[in-house]
Amino acid sequence: MVRLVDRLHGDEGSAAIEAAIVLPSLLMFLCLAIAGGRIVTSGSKIDSAAQDAAREASIHRTARAAQGATRSAATESLDDQGIKCTSTAVRVGTSGLSVPVGQVATVTATVTCTVSLSDLLLPGLPGAKTLTSTATSVVDRYRQRGEW
Repeated sequence: MVRLVDRLHGDEGSAAIEAAIVLPSLLMFLCLAIAGGRIVTSGSKIDSAAQDAAREASIHRTARAAQGATRSAATESLDDQGIKCTSTAVRVGTSGLSVPVGQVATVTATVTCTVSLSDLLLPGLPGAKTLTSTATSVVDRYRQRGEW
């Protein structure tokens, strides 16, 4: 016959209680790690898209041509790398294309992408994170510029 004292001091069921306490914490930690990984990976891919956009702008002769090419290069780069942005903005500084031939000039491209995090199902985590990257590319010193 099992005594009442043995029943009160037994450890049956303690594993279930420990799991109920620890498991939600581990799941939240896992979701935070996945969110951090997604943000870091997306940030590096957006950096690459900004560099592609700046390089594309630097090889065009006019600001108008550079504007269109920059947007398409950034969008294509993000698509190729598998980044799904809920919104994307591309700005390009083309003042370097108006510098006279023979002088060093640069163009700058800024890519802004909003990455969704809402599918991670982590309580309190915002639904999206906006990441911005800027890259600069040198314009060829002796390349003809402007309308010709």
